[in-house]
Amino acid sequence: MSTSKMKYILVTGGVISGIGKGIIASSVGTILKSCGLHVTSIKIDPYINIDAGTFSPYEHGEVFVLDDGGEVDLDLGNYERFLDIRLTKDNNLTTGKIYQYVINKERKGDYLGKTVQVVPHITDAIQEWVMRQALIPVDEDGLEPQVCVIELGGTVGDIESMPFIEAFRQFQFKVKRENFCNIHVSLVPQPSSTGEQKTKPTQNSVRELRGLGLSPDLVVCRCSNPLDTSVKEKISMFCHVEPEQVICVHDVSSIYRVPLLLEEQGVVDYFLRRLDLPIERQPRKMLMKWKEMADRYDRLLETCSIALVGKYTKFSDSYASVIKALEHSALAINHKLEIKYVDSTDLEHSTLQEEPVRYHEAWQKLCSAHGVLVPGGFGVRGTEGKIQAISWARKQKKPFLGVCLGMQLAVVEFSRNVLGWQGKCLLVLNSHWNVPGACWTVGAMEARLGFPVSHSHREGKLLNVSTENTLLSSRGTTSHWRREHGEPPASALAPFSGDAHTPVTMAVDPELAHGKETNSGQYANSTEFDPNTNHPVVIDMPEHNPGQMGGTMRLGKRRTLFQTKNSVMRKLYGDPDYLEERHRHRFEVNPVLKKCLEEQGLKFVGQDVEGERMEIVELEDHPFFVGVQYHPEFLSRPIKPSPPYFGLLLASVGRLPHYLQKGCRLSPRDTYSDRSGSSSPDSEITELKFPSINHD
Repeated sequence: MSTSKMKYILVTGGVISGIGKGIIASSVGTILKSCGLHVTSIKIDPYINIDAGTFSPYEHGEVFVLDDGGEVDLDLGNYERFLDIRLTKDNNLTTGKIYQYVINKERKGDYLGKTVQVVPHITDAIQEWVMRQALIPVDEDGLEPQVCVIELGGTVGDIESMPFIEAFRQFQFKVKRENFCNIHVSLVPQPSSTGEQKTKPTQNSVRELRGLGLSPDLVVCRCSNPLDTSVKEKISMFCHVEPEQVICVHDVSSIYRVPLLLEEQGVVDYFLRRLDLPIERQPRKMLMKWKEMADRYDRLLETCSIALVGKYTKFSDSYASVIKALEHSALAINHKLEIKYVDSTDLEHSTLQEEPVRYHEAWQKLCSAHGVLVPGGFGVRGTEGKIQAISWARKQKKPFLGVCLGMQLAVVEFSRNVLGWQGKCLLVLNSHWNVPGACWTVGAMEARLGFPVSHSHREGKLLNVSTENTLLSSRGTTSHWRREHGEPPASALAPFSGDAHTPVTMAVDPELAHGKETNSGQYANSTEFDPNTNHPVVIDMPEHNPGQMGGTMRLGKRRTLFQTKNSVMRKLYGDPDYLEERHRHRFEVNPVLKKCLEEQGLKFVGQDVEGERMEIVELEDHPFFVGVQYHPEFLSRPIKPSPPYFGLLLASVGRLPHYLQKGCRLSPRDTYSDRSGSSSPDSEITELKFPSINHD
C-alpha cells in the first residue's frame, strides 16, 4: 500500500447551519491523529468576503487570527485547538478568494482568450487550491500531512455553495474513490409535542446531496438524545448507507466527549477499511488524554466565576476562543468555570438613568465574580463601561486581565484616575519661571509637566518659540493652534518679552479652554474614540491605513521581549527571554507615556523587538492586574492553557502566590496522566504545557 497518497474527508451539512460541522470535522481529525496520522484541515466559506476580517462578531462569531496574520473563520480555531496544529490563511477558502484568484489569472492572460466560466475555471481553481494546501505541513515536525479534513460551510442547497459542491463532485473522480469520502452532518429533531425522533429532514438533505452528485459515506446525526435503533435503520434504508454508517452525535456534557463518541461507534475502523489508512494498531495515548479531560470536566465541584465584560455578550461565539482559553485554564486547576456575561454599556451612568434595573443587575454580576476579564473589541460603544469595570477591579484588588482593547483601556483608566489626566490642558509660555540657558525638548517638558505634549513628537525634537505672544499647543505655535482649533481665549496668552532665543518654560492651566464646554478632549482617552483628546494615551499606529479596513491591522505572530526578570507574566510563561503570540490591533499605547505611567506603578514588562510598542503591562501591589496587547487565547490548547488566562484563573481562586512559590508547578492532583483516571500521587511534575518558545 502506498502511504504517500493524500486522503480527503469532506464534511458537509444539511437542514440548518450551525449544526456542529466544525466540531465534527475537528473530532474526526483528532481521532485520526491519535492513530499516528498527520492531519490538516481546510474550511470553505461560501461568502464573497475575501476573509473574515471585516465581519461583526454577530455575523459569524469571532474572527480567529493565525500565525501568518490570516483573519479567518472561528472553525479554524477549533481545528488548531483539537489537533494542536498551526494553520495558514490559505486553509480558509472563500468564494471571494477563489473569484479574485481566477479574475487575476484572467487579467494576466492565463486563459489564452477563452471564456472564463464557473465550470470549469472556478471549479478547477477550487480543486487545485485544496490539493495544493493539503500538502502544507501544519505540525511542529514539519512532515507532510496524510489526511486532509475539509469542511464546507453552510448547508447543502445554498446557492452560494453550488460551485464548491460541483467541484467536489468532480474531485472524487480525480483523486479516486479510495482517497475520498464524504461525511454528511444532519439534524434529527425531536419535537416536544410527540417526543418522536424525526428522520424526514435528514432524508431530504441526503437526497438533495445525492442529486448534486455526492453520496455520503457517513451520515452523522445531531440530536438531543441517542438515536433509537429503529431510527438508525430507517435513516439507513432511505439514505443509501449501512446502519453502521449512521453515526449518532447527541448532546453531551462537554465537546471533549465528541471524539470519544465517534471512536466508540467505529468511525476509525470504517476509515481504515474505506480509505485504506496506514493506521497503527496500538493504544491511543492522545484519546486517553481526551477521555481524562472529559471525565475530569464531569467530576468538577468547585466553581470559579469570571465576569466577561464586553459588548457582544448576547452571542457567545463572539468570544469563542476567549471562552475556550478560560475553560482550558479552569480545567487545569480542577474548577468548573462560570462565565458571567456583563454588557459593558449596562455599567455606564446613562443606563442608570434610563434602565436602573439593568444597571444594578450588571454591577451585581461584576461584583460577585472572582475575576474580571475585558477582551478585545472595536468601536466606542461600551468603552466607558469597560473603564468603570477596570477601575473597580483595580481599586478592589480583584484579579483582572485585559486583552488588546482591554489592556489599552486599563492604561486609559490608570491615566485618568491615578495620574489625574482628566482636565483640559493648554501649554502656555510663562516668562516668570525661567531656567537660564534651558532649551526644552518635548521629552524634557513632559518630564517636568508629568503629562504628554504630543504623541507625534517621538523623536524629542525642539519646539521653536516665536517672538510674538505664543501659545504652544500639542501641535505647535499659536498660528497652528488657530488653524486647527480656532481663536484661543485671550487669557491663554501669557505676557512674553524677548526674542526667539529667550529661554522659557511651560506651565499648565487646566481651567483654560477654548470654545464651548464639552467633555470631549478633557479626559485621557484613545484617539480611536476621541481624536481630539488632550491626553492621547492610546494612538493609531503609523502603518495603519484608515482608507482601507481589510487586512490593514497589525496582524499575526509577533515577538515580545521581557524587560525585567521580576514579572509575574514572565514566570507564568516559564521564564523565557521572549514570547511569540498573535496580534490583531490598529491602536497602541502611546510610548511617550511609558515613564509617566511606570513612575506610578504601572509597569510595561513586555515590549516589541524595536522597543516602541507596549505589549504587557502589570500593576504593582495588586494580586493580578495584567494587560496584554496580543491575543493569547488563539494559542490556548486543552492540555496547554494560555499563561495569561491561567494566571487569571489561579489568582481568582487564590492560588497564584502558591503556584509561583512552587516554581510554577501544579500539585499532582491537577496534572494529566498518561492514562484515564487520577494522576499518581507521587507525580513530581505536571504535564501542563505552555506555548513553546523557540530560541533562534
